[in-house]
Amino acid sequence: MKNTFGQSLSLTLFGESHGEKIGAVLDGLAPGIDIDESFIAFRLSLRRPAGRISTSRREEDAFSIVSGVRDGKTTGTPLTLLIENRDTRSKDYEKTRSLARPGHADYTAFCKYHGFEDYRGGGHFSGRLTAPLVAAGAILLSALAGRGITIGTHIKRCGGVSDRDFGDLASDLAQLNRSEFAVLDEAAGEEMKNAVRAAAREGDSVGGLLESAITGMPAGVGEPWFDSFEGVLSHALFSIPAVKGVEFGDGFALAESRGSLANDPFRTEAGKIITATNHNGGINGGITNGMPILFRVAVKPTPSIYREQDTVDFFTNEEKKLLINGRHDPAIVHRARAVVDSVAALAAADMLALRYGTDWLGGEAL
Repeated sequence: MKNTFGQSLSLTLFGESHGEKIGAVLDGLAPGIDIDESFIAFRLSLRRPAGRISTSRREEDAFSIVSGVRDGKTTGTPLTLLIENRDTRSKDYEKTRSLARPGHADYTAFCKYHGFEDYRGGGHFSGRLTAPLVAAGAILLSALAGRGITIGTHIKRCGGVSDRDFGDLASDLAQLNRSEFAVLDEAAGEEMKNAVRAAAREGDSVGGLLESAITGMPAGVGEPWFDSFEGVLSHALFSIPAVKGVEFGDGFALAESRGSLANDPFRTEAGKIITATNHNGGINGGITNGMPILFRVAVKPTPSIYREQDTVDFFTNEEKKLLINGRHDPAIVHRARAVVDSVAALAAADMLALRYGTDWLGGEAL
């Protein structure tokens, strides 16, 4: 299994949805980074279910850091973070053990691990494992903020309802990073919630589009070709369950544009080189150009729905009908926002460490 991401700064995820604990190991962290456990808890709260638009599974996400921290600061050695699983109902998955749930990894996991996989709650493939990812990401978000780099995400579209576009990024990101439901237009947010509730009443689910920004990134980070900034960040983003699309800047819309409109003219402002527009999302040639990095992530509808579906019993190869039980989200896009922030922080921190050295995140000057 490949459960580690990063070169200079790496993160390894471990555990299963219904196992005793899940966790993460951060290796390559600079020594001396402040660990704010209240901030970690806050970020975890943004990922947790909320009301009728989420699953009824309620985990406290009680976490402990068991290595790599002393007196509230990183030591520079591997940091191990553990989160307990408490609210599990494994019996919900016994009756459908051999039925491939459409949209899930049941069948592919069976093919890869020959039936030895932990299938309860999706096992290692479950979105439950995004909890330690968010916890570890909180440490990186805080460290990046100390170097003037801010990351934030809003729900751009959900249930046929659109949020407003980014405006002043500083104030917008500050607002989003305080918000439980990450929208810039509260009225649009209420319409989105109503659309999710409507789908839930019909036993169905909805997806959505997340839009993110990274501000304060210096120019010159990233590599040509196979380790481009977009490539590394996309690699990390596609590790998030349910992510099916990623685009940067104007993304696919550029295919219908002209070079005269798609290019970002350069100019100077207060002695600094900037671009007049940002159609390319702050990246040229795979390398950051100093402008805000803008990207969007498509999140598919939650595959667990309360409707009868066609499937196959992969023990017997018989075609069957499936009606799932258990506790499931009618939408996950609002919870995925915190995961996207953490994954972006991980990719950015790793690329910065490759460029400037691992001590840079701890405050060493460029």
